[in-house]
Amino acid sequence: MAWRVAGKKGTFTSLTKALAVRSRYTAASVSKSNLEEVQRTIPVLVGQIQGCFLNAAQWKSNCTNLLTYRTSIRCFHASPETLAWKKEPEALGLKIQKKGKFKKRTKDSSPPVEAPYVPPKLKRAASSSLSDRTVEIFEGMTIVELAKRCGVSIPVVQDILKNVGEKVDSEYDPLSIDISELVAMEIGVNVRRLHSNEGAEVLPRPPVVTVMGHVDHGKTSLLDALRLTSVAAKEAGGITQHLGAFVVGMSSGASITFLDTPGHAAFSAMRQRGAAVTDIVVLVVAADDGVMPQTLEAMSHAKAADVPIVVAVNKCDKPAANPEKVKIQLATEGLALEEMGGDIQVVEVSAVTKTGLDKLEEALLLQAEMMDLKSRVDGPAQAYVVEARVDRGRGPLATAIVKAGTLVCGQHVVVGAEWGKIRAIRDMLGKSTDRARPAMPVEIEGLKGLPMAGDDIIVVHSEERARMLSAGRKKKFEKDRLGRKMESEKLGALVLESNLEDEEGEVEEKPKRVEMTIIVKADVQGTVQAVTDALKSLDSPQVFVNIVHGGVGPISESDVDLAQACGAFIVGFSIPTPPGSINQAANKAGIKIKIHRVIYHLLEDIGNSIVEKAPGTFETKVSGEAQILSIFELKGRSKAKGDDVKIAGCRVIDGRLIRSSTMRLLRSGEVVFEGSCASLKREKQDVEAVGKGNECGLVIQNWDDFKVGDVIQCLEQVNRKPKFISSQSGAVRIEC
Repeated sequence: MAWRVAGKKGTFTSLTKALAVRSRYTAASVSKSNLEEVQRTIPVLVGQIQGCFLNAAQWKSNCTNLLTYRTSIRCFHASPETLAWKKEPEALGLKIQKKGKFKKRTKDSSPPVEAPYVPPKLKRAASSSLSDRTVEIFEGMTIVELAKRCGVSIPVVQDILKNVGEKVDSEYDPLSIDISELVAMEIGVNVRRLHSNEGAEVLPRPPVVTVMGHVDHGKTSLLDALRLTSVAAKEAGGITQHLGAFVVGMSSGASITFLDTPGHAAFSAMRQRGAAVTDIVVLVVAADDGVMPQTLEAMSHAKAADVPIVVAVNKCDKPAANPEKVKIQLATEGLALEEMGGDIQVVEVSAVTKTGLDKLEEALLLQAEMMDLKSRVDGPAQAYVVEARVDRGRGPLATAIVKAGTLVCGQHVVVGAEWGKIRAIRDMLGKSTDRARPAMPVEIEGLKGLPMAGDDIIVVHSEERARMLSAGRKKKFEKDRLGRKMESEKLGALVLESNLEDEEGEVEEKPKRVEMTIIVKADVQGTVQAVTDALKSLDSPQVFVNIVHGGVGPISESDVDLAQACGAFIVGFSIPTPPGSINQAANKAGIKIKIHRVIYHLLEDIGNSIVEKAPGTFETKVSGEAQILSIFELKGRSKAKGDDVKIAGCRVIDGRLIRSSTMRLLRSGEVVFEGSCASLKREKQDVEAVGKGNECGLVIQNWDDFKVGDVIQCLEQVNRKPKFISSQSGAVRIEC
């Protein structure tokens, strides 16, 4: 007998008990011992539920409503599958197989498709792509904006902020520009700081003018004439080898900041730095020499920096001067001169006679007035490192030009990957000052390490922030350096593999490439970079120039120890001669030290050393030719002396024949045989060589088919060394 009690869910307490009883006693769990208890409990519960209704009609209607909720107490011997056949199986959550004809699955006879494997997309970009990406940051940047520009999620930025000790309340909180840079460096992207002049005091400033041109075209002499000094006479070799900055007061009362750049081909990076920080470029061209390679390079640097050009045609006092020819050459190279309908001013000057200097001053001030140069004078300073050097008593020094703001003594600064507190500020005359305003070249003292030429100087509010920024930049720099090294090694392996595949089957062996290890020491950071780049340009297929270290300052014992460890020699440029103890230690260790003060001599010396160390290539060279005039045959020789021998009677017509060399037999211009010389005699005497015009008897091993008129060539293996080539502009290379 099946008992069923239906009711609204959760309406009656008795119904709840009944449902509990139903859940406890199922068809599988009810036993004979519990059956009596169940039979006694259910009628009592049913009676309680019936008493809750007023009459039978109300009982019937309520039961009908309760049955619609599919809540029931069924017989304990009935299974859900049995009840499902009478009711809806889907309502009970059961899946019953429908009756019908079984349909057999068709087999796919087509071959499988070989689809390429597509890796899943990563949530974060690869580190190699991030290291090449540059984002712009500014003061007051929010976390949302920073995460969007860096290409990462907001939680990533928040986690980095917690690691650097910043409190994170909301993703819309503003961040300082220093913290934004720290987060960006931790993510792995490069940054470019943007500074706003809103609310700041903006005033006119003097123009920054860079003098550029070819070597020995009179750039420094022209500046000496403007400021009535003689710097060119102090430079070694009579050429500028450093980047100088100074302020010149004009006759009109205005002041102009000048940057003097070297013209030698080795100092290309210095000229590029000068063009990056300048407002106007003065292109100096000699009237008797015309447009030269470094002139074109200076034009390209100015165009890349989007800087206006003023042309100064120098040496107009010389008899061979031809300014009109220079103007035509400049116009041919794409400069729109004023005389030809353009906007580039051309001034003819002479540094020796000091003619045309007032016109040059007028042209520069006119160009600056048209540009309306203004800068922010209050707030933290922004500066640019022009040059850096180490002084024995004052430590690392950086020559910088202030671009905006005011640099004050005592501020904490971060210069590239170095930091420090400004201990002293000096102008280019050596006078101390407490502050530096825009367009003012100064020398700052107090850095913890030597910065790189071209680094930016930023001011921070505390020493802790300066240390943190410096450490982050050093970590980013080292990470990028290792990444570039790994990429270059992979590229080198691929190139080597491709070369091996191309050379497969070739018998000729290429010469082994040797390594020349060098340590570079110079007086300033910019010169170290210039010498290093110039020496790396001397790389050749036979010699690899490896610069293991480059530093500023005199040669020390640590340099000698490093050279001994890696088998290098030391190159010093514009530094004092090392003391006797250093020379003695270097001689004992077998270390060569080469000191030079002129870039020409340094490159020539190192180039000759590379040529000497190069293994060279062995080539077959024809050292002599002889023509067969007659043939002699020796017969009846004994067994001890060997078989019959044919001797070629020859006359040497060119060069000389050498017994130890290989002989080549030509007949009608074609090679018949090549072999070693078995015997060479002249007038019945064995000789080692026979010169031009002499007659001789020749026997070639394993060959006796001579004919009158044949030509015998003497082949000699010659080791051809590479050549050191220096052009007129100063560019050098090794030609193999």
